[in-house]
Amino acid sequence: MTPVWRKSSRSTTQGGECVEVAALSDAIGLRDSKNPLHGHLALTPDQFAKLLRHIKQDV
Repeated sequence: MTPVWRKSSRSTTQGGECVEVAALSDAIGLRDSKNPLHGHLALTPDQFAKLLRHIKQDV
């Protein structure tokens, strides 16, 4: 199954910080929307939740 990538709601429209996310078979994928062919980072749901908590603390 091919992942369906969507741009994060926090990504800018100016071509700067663009992150895409997708539900993978057993993980959550993250990739740079400017370089989609350069691979992605796969995180478990627990790792993804921890990352989001960490990011929100810094906002």
